[in-house]
Amino acid sequence: MMVSIRVAVVDDHPLFREGVTRSLSEIEGFEIVAEGSSKDDATQIAKNLAPDVMLMDISMPGGGLEAIPAVLEIAPSQKIIMLTVSEDGDDVTTALDRGATGYVLKGVGARALADVIRTVASGERYVAPTLSAKLLSSRTPAPSGKSGMVASLTPREREVLELVAAGMSNKHVAIELDLQEKTVKHHMTQIMTKLDVGNRTEAAMVLRDAREV
Repeated sequence: MMVSIRVAVVDDHPLFREGVTRSLSEIEGFEIVAEGSSKDDATQIAKNLAPDVMLMDISMPGGGLEAIPAVLEIAPSQKIIMLTVSEDGDDVTTALDRGATGYVLKGVGARALADVIRTVASGERYVAPTLSAKLLSSRTPAPSGKSGMVASLTPREREVLELVAAGMSNKHVAIELDLQEKTVKHHMTQIMTKLDVGNRTEAAMVLRDAREV
């Protein structure tokens, strides 16, 4: 029997929240355990229900970006996906820096959102590819020393990082390179360690800066 991913939806627009809840409920493998509309709701849900994944808007009472550290203070292992209309690079960076594990735009379809939730629930981070591209093009170059660390990657690690920088998930990288997904995860762990970065987006930015150098 499939174990359902327990999801909470926190958004102050009732119609949107209900739409997300209904759509996910109709997809096998998901259980909606709570709904909320504010930062306070998010912290209470994290404390009392500990969902596997929390979907959270940026624009809501108390602030979604402010809610991230508040939730993680209560439940440090809570996985949070920002589901928002904001494409602002600062919002994306702030959300990731504060501990969000995913960032998705509200135009996403139900099936695509389900895939993102599965990705985050499995322990990966996810940023919408269009936003990743914006971050890569807008960030200032990393110090040359860090860019030089790319040279320490093995050919396979470089190959994996190139595909990740193109916006591919671990699953799709595995398919592209004919590898096991767990092998790709291992490579990404090694890559982030060698590049001294905390997430996939930062690793991709180091690769971009290395190319420029």
